[in-house]
Amino acid sequence: MPHAQLVMEKSPLYTRHDHLFKELIQTFFEEFLESFFPKIHPLINFQEISFLSEEVFTDLLEGDVVVETKLKSTDAVMIVHVEPQSTQQSHFHERMYQYLSMLYQRHRKPIIPIAVFSYKENWEKNQYIMAFPFFQVLTFNYLTLHLHKKNWRDYITSDNPAAAALLSKMNYKEEERVQVKKEFLRMIVNMQPDPAKERLIYGFFESYLKLNEEEEEQLMEEIKHMDEADRIMEIPISYEEKGKEKGREEGIRRVALEMLRKGTAIDFIARSNQVKQKRNRGVEAEFVRN
Repeated sequence: MPHAQLVMEKSPLYTRHDHLFKELIQTFFEEFLESFFPKIHPLINFQEISFLSEEVFTDLLEGDVVVETKLKSTDAVMIVHVEPQSTQQSHFHERMYQYLSMLYQRHRKPIIPIAVFSYKENWEKNQYIMAFPFFQVLTFNYLTLHLHKKNWRDYITSDNPAAAALLSKMNYKEEERVQVKKEFLRMIVNMQPDPAKERLIYGFFESYLKLNEEEEEQLMEEIKHMDEADRIMEIPISYEEKGKEKGREEGIRRVALEMLRKGTAIDFIARSNQVKQKRNRGVEAEFVRN
C-alpha cells in the first residue's frame, strides 16, 4: 500500500486556505457544527471548549482545528478534529487515519474526525481500511463535509455566520454569483455580528467569491430594491477594498503625473509604476491640459 507523506511543503495559496478555514471554524465552532453536523451539535457541551491546535504536532496540523470538549450526557472528555482540504488527494483517507493515530497517542481520548472538502472534484472517500486477503486489521471512518455538493440556497435563511461565509465555496452556477453575494449580505445584516467577526466573515467570503466590476454594478442595482438596502450600505467593510484599490490607483496617477512634469519618458513611467499604456495616455492628456 502506498505511503502518504505526512510532512509536505505547502504552497502559499494552500497555507492561506488553511489559515482562512482554521480561523473561521475556530471562531464559529459551535455554529459550524450546528449548521453542518446537526446530530453532533446538541450532544456537545460548548461551555467546555479548549483548542489544542497550537499545542501538538504544529508542523503537521497547523491548518487543522483540534478541540477538546465534553459530551453533555456523560461529561466524558473527547476531541473533535477538523481537517480542511482544498485539493483532491488520493491518499487523503490514509492521512486522516495517521492524524487520528497521532492525536490518540498524545491524548488517549476518543476522537471525532471531520474532513471539510472545498474542491470541486467529486472524490469524497470517508473510510480507510487496512486489510490482507486473509485478515482485516481495521476500518477507520470519518465524517465529511463536501461544500461543493451543498446547495447554497439551503442555508440563506439560517443567519448562521459559518454557513454565511461558506456560501462562497458551495455549489452555485456562474450566473448566480451576484445572487449569492446579495443573500450573503442579507445574512450579515440580519445576524448583526460584532465588527471583528463581521470582518472575518466578509473577508472569508470575498477570498473565494469576489465579483467583477460589472457584477458589482448589478449587485448595487439589486440592493436598492431590498428591504435591507440601508443596512447593507452601512456595512463599513463592504467596499473597503474598493476604496483601497482606488487609493492605490490615485497614488500611481500622482506619481506618474509628477514624473511627466520632470520630463520622464512615458515608457519608463509604465515600467517603473506598472501603469498600463492607456492609463499613461490619460495622465499625459491631463498634463497637457494643465
